[in-house]
Amino acid sequence: MLHKYYTVKGYGESEIVIEKSRFICYANRATTEEEATQFIQTIKKKHWDATHNCSAYLIGEHDHIQKANDDGEPSGTAGVPMLEVLRKKGLKDTVVVVTRYFGGIKLGAGGLVRAYSKAVSEGLKAAEIVERRLMRIMHVAIDYNWLGKVENALRSSIYDVKAIHYLDHVEIEVFVEENNKQPFCEWLTDLTNAKSEIREGEVTYLEKTIEF
Repeated sequence: MLHKYYTVKGYGESEIVIEKSRFICYANRATTEEEATQFIQTIKKKHWDATHNCSAYLIGEHDHIQKANDDGEPSGTAGVPMLEVLRKKGLKDTVVVVTRYFGGIKLGAGGLVRAYSKAVSEGLKAAEIVERRLMRIMHVAIDYNWLGKVENALRSSIYDVKAIHYLDHVEIEVFVEENNKQPFCEWLTDLTNAKSEIREGEVTYLEKTIEF
């Protein structure tokens, strides 16, 4: 599993108009090629009357699946530039489709490359880009009289709280990087005068929206 990578938060769409042609970009997360192709087919079905439905996707930890389709546009003017935007932003597990309704004015090869690239950039903004960082969930059990102090300390620390469960005691789930487990345990033990119980949980990804 990758320690850290970027992808889209989820579904997003945007539209731009260039020389009277409409370029509608749809972006989504896809962790398998099947998910990517299904998404593309859904958009094609929705815009069956469009001039073109160009697409691109890359999937896998090492981008081992990469596809680009010009869907009738001059070779290399749509799908590949769209894929290149995904690569430049370092995205993984991402699929994009750009639907074009021709407005009557030809853009030329260079114009098409710029148009499809811009459409994808705008679509990715709509979908939002996130950083996914591999973390360990640490489970912290404390008595209720420690809740205020511990929660306030966690909220102002480098650690992210995943959830708080109010049971017979309080159990707090915290995202902690693997190499920070020991410092975290020592910090919390000191904070609670050794009145906390800490155990390791599962490994999962913490997702945060970022600005590109």
